[in-house]
Amino acid sequence: MRRIFKVAAVTALCLGMSAGVQANTLKMAYDADPVSLDPHEQLSGGTLQLSHMIFDPLVRWTKDLGFEPRLATSWERVDDKTMRFHLREGVKFHSGNIMTSLDVVWTFDRLKKSPDFKGLFAPFEVMRVVDKNTVDLVTVEPYPLVLHQATYIFAMDRNFYTGFDDKGKSKAEIVKHGDSFASTNVSGTGPFIITSREQGVKVVFNRFAGYWDKKSPGNVSKIIMTPIKEGPTRVAALLSGDVDFIAPIPPTDLERIKSNANTTAVTMGGTRIITFQLNQNRVAHFKDKRVRQAIVHAVNNDGIVKKIMKGFATTAGQQGPKGYAGYVDGLKPRYDLAKAKQLMKEAGLEAGFTVTMAAPNNRYVNDAKIAEAVASMLSKINIKVELKTMPKAQYWPEFDKRSADIMMIGWHSDTEDSANFSEFLTMTPSAETGYGQYNSGNYSNSKIDELVVKSQSMTDPVGRSKVLQEVEQTLYDEAAFIPLHWQNLAWGARKGVNIEAIVNVMNFPYLGDLVME
Repeated sequence: MRRIFKVAAVTALCLGMSAGVQANTLKMAYDADPVSLDPHEQLSGGTLQLSHMIFDPLVRWTKDLGFEPRLATSWERVDDKTMRFHLREGVKFHSGNIMTSLDVVWTFDRLKKSPDFKGLFAPFEVMRVVDKNTVDLVTVEPYPLVLHQATYIFAMDRNFYTGFDDKGKSKAEIVKHGDSFASTNVSGTGPFIITSREQGVKVVFNRFAGYWDKKSPGNVSKIIMTPIKEGPTRVAALLSGDVDFIAPIPPTDLERIKSNANTTAVTMGGTRIITFQLNQNRVAHFKDKRVRQAIVHAVNNDGIVKKIMKGFATTAGQQGPKGYAGYVDGLKPRYDLAKAKQLMKEAGLEAGFTVTMAAPNNRYVNDAKIAEAVASMLSKINIKVELKTMPKAQYWPEFDKRSADIMMIGWHSDTEDSANFSEFLTMTPSAETGYGQYNSGNYSNSKIDELVVKSQSMTDPVGRSKVLQEVEQTLYDEAAFIPLHWQNLAWGARKGVNIEAIVNVMNFPYLGDLVME
């Protein structure tokens, strides 16, 4: 289904470039376009990429994983549970409304109600207005990742989103995969406004003339974003000059772009884990640890990285990559087909069984090919897989319904911390707390839950690391999920489009700062 963008009423101030800024149009192609304009509907990389274009966070990550001011100009600790943020004055929303602390608190309260985000903000008790341009963010217990979480707080225009739409529905309503006001209308503070949108076809952005960041070097006045699902087609569009910027680059095409005189490629080691989850509520056999261990032993991570990813990924045996607090050196991939067959025999399932598997075909690098490879590997231990792949716009509703026995999920910890993986992927699913929101395997271990919650109030980094390492070790021993690899990142652009300065390991290109020659 295509979703048509209903252009919101905006003032003339919102259209065009500020005086004195060179006008440039960026033609870009991602593998898919945003599924919604609501920053709180879905916790995903695509949503966050879009949010950095049409909204602004309180603070944002720097290339070296520090923090820089955005809507907050400064911050300080008031006590061990309270961080005070001083807001930038005079910031305009796309509607022309002026941002105040009331908008930021309204945004935070809405975040806490979002099914996808409530788990992320479970450590926080409240955000309070101090004055017109000051807020206090208060945690339940002392919490080490307050600034990390502040990168998720993209101020929304409370007046724009208050009231009822023409269908009598609340404009503030959060509807997953539905036609809500916030999913098709937007008023943020970001560098771009959306002037037209037809999902699956094209999204057009214009520079917001009222943008607060007058020091930004960005000189892009218009962006035309076209989704091109197929990697080779996306690369061909760049090489022919039809587009200026693409992401991602398929591993097989990296050298073509690097060796072309008119294009350049930027690559980084990634921290997004690609996994499959085994739904224990749908398949009783998955409750048996021996079966889960057999499946993990049957999957050849190294073969996938070498043959499908062409070496442009790092094999994984755990959630968090090296350098994260919970990383354990000894947890390596364990491909051993003989061991896998022995475990199936011990479980009394030597003859195997049949399962369904689902995966996207335009969300992660080579996602459909990876799914096909894993299905083939499982056949070696007599697990017959009925595989279905689909575009991400159709995949996420199916994922939320847990509509297959084995489902693919990739996750980048946007807090750059190990606990975030477990909070969403391996804690017991809970609609009340929001934990386990993306745990389609319905894996549940009270010990994991307790350890992750314990880590949230630990400010001693050494002690906290030990707790998170215990989490990783337990998940490994339990074969709680199938870890595949950490996906590397690659972007391509024509020469003169300075993407090196605006891409980062989080994969949130800061397009508002992009300089084009």
